[in-house]
Amino acid sequence: MMKLKPTADYVVLKALEAEETTASGLILSTSSKEKSVMSEVVAVGEGKQDVKMAVKVGDKVIAAKFAGTEVKLEGVDYVICKMEDILAVVE
Repeated sequence: MMKLKPTADYVVLKALEAEETTASGLILSTSSKEKSVMSEVVAVGEGKQDVKMAVKVGDKVIAAKFAGTEVKLEGVDYVICKMEDILAVVE
């Protein structure tokens, strides 16, 4: 199994599945589902001298919409982005 290990102040994110039903109980088809805005942190770089790594593996986060580089590895989609592109940690 290949593993992604980010360098410096980069973070590897994996999108969480978007909800398949609406608040009113309607089931969404695959074509009408929006891309999830929430991701899970799967790897964190060591950081840089001037950048504090504010997330850890397993955190659920929201990153900037067009941030990072999309990578497909062993059939799984990931985004590699800078720590500064993470907007919030979901608690």
